[in-house]
Amino acid sequence: MDVVIVDDEPAARRALREFCARESDLRIVGEYGDGRSALDAIRARPPNLLFLDIQMDLLNGIALARALDPQTLPLIVFVTAYDHYALEAFEVCAIDYLLKPFDYERFAKSLERVRRRHATESFTDRQATLSSALQQLQLQVAAAATAPPRILAESGSRMHVLDVTHVEVVEADRNYVKITVGREVFHARSTLQQAEKSLQSQPMLRISRSCLVNMRHVREISRTPRGDAILVLIGGTTVTSSEGYRESVRQYLDTLKMNPL
Repeated sequence: MDVVIVDDEPAARRALREFCARESDLRIVGEYGDGRSALDAIRARPPNLLFLDIQMDLLNGIALARALDPQTLPLIVFVTAYDHYALEAFEVCAIDYLLKPFDYERFAKSLERVRRRHATESFTDRQATLSSALQQLQLQVAAAATAPPRILAESGSRMHVLDVTHVEVVEADRNYVKITVGREVFHARSTLQQAEKSLQSQPMLRISRSCLVNMRHVREISRTPRGDAILVLIGGTTVTSSEGYRESVRQYLDTLKMNPL
């Protein structure tokens, strides 16, 4: 099967590329980090199988899937970091998905179902399945947009549901992120980029490669002799921007002088 990978996260594309390379019947014919360039390529050379990220800038996975030609529709495995998209929209409609972060075992299970569908489904069946899934996805997206944003994180042996408006700082910590809420610290299995998407309703500022700050919770800002910003959060946490982000942080702070949060 010819395969196209579409995901705006390099780590996810790399994982899919490496897992596909283990399978003798898969051949990657395209890999894209954005939906627009992927759509043009897929229309020009339709693959048999498409790994498609849902949450992408400009043209997301839902819009891309709707734009595909029903007569050459590939099998689609949706890739998502948010399980509220996956639970009903995919499982109820019997369409395949991978929930980030996924391992080879989970990839292999999805691929088994893809191979069965490839052998038995017509394009008409495939279009009906996709249409049903996209309809469910739209309902999920609408519900998520009106519901208070919440994320799941761990502290000790317990899981906690956190209101994103309370999150002050998010820091990368190997395969996890560390989430600071006031004086409490939680952990979630995620990348910093995934966490940034989950918190997109908040004015999150990336001050280094490994740290995001919710600017609504910043109490005080000062500068080091080199010009890096020192931010003190309401809960007492102090973080410092890195040299590589010095200019972007400065520009953001300058906008606050005229456009308060």
